[in-house]
Amino acid sequence: MTPDQVRFAAEVACLLEVDAAKPGNVSPGRDFHDTRYEDFVASAVAIGPALSRSGRRPLGATIRLAVQATRRVTRRNTNLGIVLLLAPLCRAALREGGGPLRGRLAAVLAETSTADALEVYRAIRLAAPSGLGRVAAQDVAEAPSVTLREAMALAAPRDTVAREYVTDFAVTFEVGGPALRAARAAGLPWTEAALEAYLAVLAQVPDSHIARKLGPAEAERISRRAAEVRSAGGAATPEGRQALVAFDAELRDARNSRNPGTTADLTAAALALVILEDGWT
Repeated sequence: MTPDQVRFAAEVACLLEVDAAKPGNVSPGRDFHDTRYEDFVASAVAIGPALSRSGRRPLGATIRLAVQATRRVTRRNTNLGIVLLLAPLCRAALREGGGPLRGRLAAVLAETSTADALEVYRAIRLAAPSGLGRVAAQDVAEAPSVTLREAMALAAPRDTVAREYVTDFAVTFEVGGPALRAARAAGLPWTEAALEAYLAVLAQVPDSHIARKLGPAEAERISRRAAEVRSAGGAATPEGRQALVAFDAELRDARNSRNPGTTADLTAAALALVILEDGWT
């Protein structure tokens, strides 16, 4: 693929993700107390240049540069998880040699270095995500002594984005992407198909952002509710759309403590994957 095609896929994926009325997340007319829909739109466009050049520089540098570009348009963390997921996908799409995208992605993840980890740690500190906390080994406040993939493996039990790095993006390729394709094949427009992918991921994978803030039991309860909304029809039926509105109301509070933010990141990755592999149709 060309750098322009990769930039298009990444930016459109981010724009579609925030435009979809995903329960508990920012979307048009649904702002948070500290971030607005416009912040996410600006962030989507800001990261395009760095991702388009991801084939020319190490993965960690791409991630740091994308986060720096985001900080120039908003002071809040709007897309750290998205950048962590899209940067390897974009680098894989630009990788020479051909072959399936997931195979190229596996090669990108396998060749990460300690320098990549150092750059990503800098990016995480700059983004300052909420609920990060501290850990005993390879904490982001310190200089890493392992490769980026090894660092992600240490974080994988508590963070789904990190887990993608050690499973060659299993959720993206095996849950989110297929759900998005099925919804598109059923005739749903992109934003409603993104909702279906979001529900599919949330129903199967308890949101690690919620689990860090409120505990695994609450994350699992919300996953069960997502499965119920999906069973009611999701974005494809009037009953499902009513269930989506009710689910959204349940997840909203003044501090956004039940925001399935990791699921939103995985939805953006699924969108980028499908656009990269299938094109814009």
